[in-house]
Amino acid sequence: MEKGNKIFVTKASNESVEFSESKLRNSMKRAGATNEEVDRIVAQISNKLYQGISTKKIYQAAFSLLRGKSKHVAAKYHLKGAIMELGPSGYPFEKFVAAILSHQGYEVQIGQIVKGLCINHEIDVIAAKREEHFMIECKYHNHPGTVCDIKIPLYIQARFKDVESAWLKLPGHETKFHQGWVVTNTKFTSDAIQYGNCAGLKLIGWNYPNENSLRSLIDALKLYPITCLTSLTKTEKHKLLENKIVLCKELYENSALLIGAGIKNTRIEIVSKEVTSLCQH
Repeated sequence: MEKGNKIFVTKASNESVEFSESKLRNSMKRAGATNEEVDRIVAQISNKLYQGISTKKIYQAAFSLLRGKSKHVAAKYHLKGAIMELGPSGYPFEKFVAAILSHQGYEVQIGQIVKGLCINHEIDVIAAKREEHFMIECKYHNHPGTVCDIKIPLYIQARFKDVESAWLKLPGHETKFHQGWVVTNTKFTSDAIQYGNCAGLKLIGWNYPNENSLRSLIDALKLYPITCLTSLTKTEKHKLLENKIVLCKELYENSALLIGAGIKNTRIEIVSKEVTSLCQH
């Protein structure tokens, strides 16, 4: 890329934006790449940029170069894509969200039928801790560029108010703090955020809010999905998910789970090494 020439890239939403070297650098540093690795990869990618190149191609190039140097860094760099590979049912994402809450000290239940004041509701996750009682809906998307718009928090808030009306009639719930949550692996529109804040609905998206976004919670708790592992094939990942194994932490604590997924003994050591590096790094 010649100095002074602006390069525009195409996002998954088909939006054209100016290429940002700082964003590329920051994303790799966040994954744990060293300054030397970042400089080398940025230089290699910059020489191959052209007008209209997709952000997906830039990501794939960076991921490939990182993988050749450090598998666990590449795994963290792949985190957003890995979350999108948890589907298609959405249940693994619900379990993933429940695990994050459980590690924060909440008692959690997944896929419960709850009686509201007017009708029954199937709730993705219920979380409780002391005087807090939350109804959490998980909005999982497996297509890049998809956003969580205003219709979703409007719908969830209506359901929550019906459930809250019934909860408040239960013994001991009169003084509890009840709240509805929406957790998504993508972004919220500005209208969705404005409504959520106004209505008292808690929103957690991939990069929202700044300090407690889904991405920052995953990194802080080291709760990485098995789909981010670079040493597993797609078939092996699907088998683990079918066995309801969602977290790398589960493999870290019990490597025998890999045998149940049909992974050969000769490769278990390789996978276990990546899992250990990822969970301990």
